[in-house]
Amino acid sequence: MCLAIPVKILKIKGNTAIADFWGIQKQIDVRLVADVRVGDYVLVHAGFAIEKINKTQARKNLELLKNISYE
Repeated sequence: MCLAIPVKILKIKGNTAIADFWGIQKQIDVRLVADVRVGDYVLVHAGFAIEKINKTQARKNLELLKNISYE
Protein backbone atom coordinates (compact mmCIF):
# COMPACT_ATOMS: atom_id res chain seq x y z
CA MET A 1 0.00 0.00 0.00
CA CYS A 2 1.23 3.50 -0.84
CA LEU A 3 0.56 6.58 1.22
CA ALA A 4 0.74 10.14 -0.08
CA ILE A 5 0.86 12.99 2.42
CA PRO A 6 -0.74 16.39 1.73
CA VAL A 7 1.72 19.27 2.17
CA LYS A 8 1.82 23.01 1.52
CA ILE A 9 4.51 24.42 -0.77
CA LEU A 10 6.55 27.12 0.98
CA LYS A 11 9.38 27.83 -1.51
CA ILE A 12 10.29 26.68 -5.01
CA LYS A 13 13.64 26.69 -6.76
CA GLY A 14 13.81 24.86 -10.08
CA ASN A 15 12.48 21.32 -9.70
CA THR A 16 12.69 21.31 -5.91
CA ALA A 17 10.50 22.86 -3.28
CA ILE A 18 10.40 23.27 0.47
CA ALA A 19 7.14 21.87 1.83
CA ASP A 20 5.48 21.98 5.24
CA PHE A 21 4.88 18.50 6.69
CA TRP A 22 2.90 19.30 9.88
CA GLY A 23 5.37 21.99 10.90
CA ILE A 24 8.48 20.23 9.60
CA GLN A 25 10.06 21.64 6.46
CA LYS A 26 11.34 19.10 3.93
CA GLN A 27 12.72 19.33 0.42
CA ILE A 28 10.64 17.61 -2.25
CA ASP A 29 10.84 17.15 -6.01
CA VAL A 30 8.03 18.89 -7.94
CA ARG A 31 8.95 18.02 -11.55
CA LEU A 32 6.07 15.51 -11.88
CA VAL A 33 3.37 18.15 -11.30
CA ALA A 34 2.78 21.06 -13.68
CA ASP A 35 2.33 24.64 -12.53
CA VAL A 36 3.13 24.19 -8.84
CA ARG A 37 3.28 27.53 -7.02
CA VAL A 38 4.07 28.71 -3.51
CA GLY A 39 0.94 28.24 -1.39
CA ASP A 40 -0.31 25.24 -3.38
CA TYR A 41 -1.06 21.92 -1.71
CA VAL A 42 0.29 18.72 -3.22
CA LEU A 43 0.29 15.03 -2.36
CA VAL A 44 3.82 13.76 -1.69
CA HIS A 45 4.99 10.16 -1.97
CA ALA A 46 8.63 9.12 -1.54
CA GLY A 47 9.83 12.71 -1.78
CA PHE A 48 7.97 13.52 -5.01
CA ALA A 49 4.91 15.71 -5.46
CA ILE A 50 2.51 13.51 -7.43
CA GLU A 51 -0.69 15.59 -7.60
CA LYS A 52 -1.99 19.08 -6.83
CA ILE A 53 -4.98 19.20 -4.49
CA ASN A 54 -7.08 22.03 -3.14
CA LYS A 55 -6.91 23.32 0.43
CA THR A 56 -10.17 21.60 1.44
CA GLN A 57 -8.94 18.21 0.22
CA ALA A 58 -5.61 18.72 2.00
CA ARG A 59 -7.32 19.54 5.31
CA LYS A 60 -9.67 16.54 5.05
CA ASN A 61 -6.76 14.20 4.32
CA LEU A 62 -4.68 15.61 7.17
CA GLU A 63 -7.58 15.21 9.59
CA LEU A 64 -8.05 11.59 8.55
CA LEU A 65 -4.34 10.88 9.01
CA LYS A 66 -4.38 12.47 12.48
CA ASN A 67 -7.25 10.20 13.52
CA ILE A 68 -5.65 6.90 12.46
CA SER A 69 -5.24 4.53 15.37
CA TYR A 70 -2.25 2.20 15.52
CA GLU A 71 -3.75 -0.17 18.08
